Amino acid sequence: MTEEQKELSGKIFNPRNPQLKAIKRVAHNLCSDYNRTYEDDVEERGEILSKLLKSKGENVYFQGPIYFNYGSHTTIGDAFFGNYNICISDDAEVIIGDHVMFGPNCTLVTPEHPLIADERRYMTDENGELFGPCFAKPIVIEDDVWLGGGVTVCGGVTIGKGAVIGAGSVVTKDIPANTVATGVPCKVVREITEEDSIKKKPWLFDTQE
Repeated sequence: MTEEQKELSGKIFNPRNPQLKAIKRVAHNLCSDYNRTYEDDVEERGEILSKLLKSKGENVYFQGPIYFNYGSHTTIGDAFFGNYNICISDDAEVIIGDHVMFGPNCTLVTPEHPLIADERRYMTDENGELFGPCFAKPIVIEDDVWLGGGVTVCGGVTIGKGAVIGAGSVVTKDIPANTVATGVPCKVVREITEEDSIKKKPWLFDTQE
């Protein structure tokens, strides 16, 4: 297996491997290009994202700045909105559905390292060279999910369709569809019901003639 194949299959890999470093260098440079654009550089931003991401749907928007580790491991559906300062460490695969919203300062983190310090320091590859071992778990964010500002999603997590994650939460386990979940670690608070409709909150509307 190549190091990228190991990485995407959840096995220990060498993040210093030349193949992986080359992929990351391209992604980091494309992120820098994106971050130097203006909001009205719509066509240029779209072209950069097409080069950066594995695939993207229609109307994918990042306010910027953005930070991807690989980019080529991330798939984004239609009508995505990402606020300021989005970081996606996509060593494993990241799949984001349609009509997903990220608040500012959201982070998706797929990679992990050994918990035992000696194991974290180094391993030996097939050439006898030392490297700091890493492994990664995928993240899936289904359709219509809203991540509040400052949310961190850890590897191995699936967030179900229509779920809302409260600001500042750290998501370490799967979140069911159509629920509100908050906290560190993030836990389900309740289901989302018709009582949450803005139609039940007339004070939100301008009723002046």
